[in-house]
Amino acid sequence: MTQGKPPETAAATSVESSVQSSTEKSAEHWMQLALAAARQAQLLGEVPVGAVLVREGQLVAAGFNRPISTHDPSAHAEMAALREGARLLGNYRLPDCELYVTLEPCAMCAGAMLHARLKKVIFGAHDPKTGAGGSVINLFGEAQLNHQTVVEGGVLAQECGDLLKAFFAARRAAARAAPKNNPDPL
Repeated sequence: MTQGKPPETAAATSVESSVQSSTEKSAEHWMQLALAAARQAQLLGEVPVGAVLVREGQLVAAGFNRPISTHDPSAHAEMAALREGARLLGNYRLPDCELYVTLEPCAMCAGAMLHARLKKVIFGAHDPKTGAGGSVINLFGEAQLNHQTVVEGGVLAQECGDLLKAFFAARRAAARAAPKNNPDPL
């Protein structure tokens, strides 16, 4: 963390410096930044999900998962990036912004993105269990809601998915290797 800066601001600074500059700044470029943020979460023992908020081709904010370390079920990567972006831009509405996230958003995050009026949400890996960008439900395209956000999935999906798979495989291996407590020593 950068000294004197909130974790989300420090994350954006750290993420931005960890990826080479790109003159084109493609969707893959922004997703690489989101992956760098996800790796920060992993270093803290959090599920490695990262997000970056972009406005007019410029990085506004980055966030990574922190629900375990903060004891906050809403401390998802997307929420951190949205909160910091809204703070920096001075508005909770972010209609000129795009959010890049390594994992398909859940319903909570999708709802926040809709309230923020994001222009577009781009995600990496699909989430077949809780994905609210088309895998389980597509909240972004619900005609009954007063705002719809364009959603695109599958950007660097393999790399994003591999990071998550490796994290959970390591966690399962550690659980198997941990000594079992025997409640009955006899």
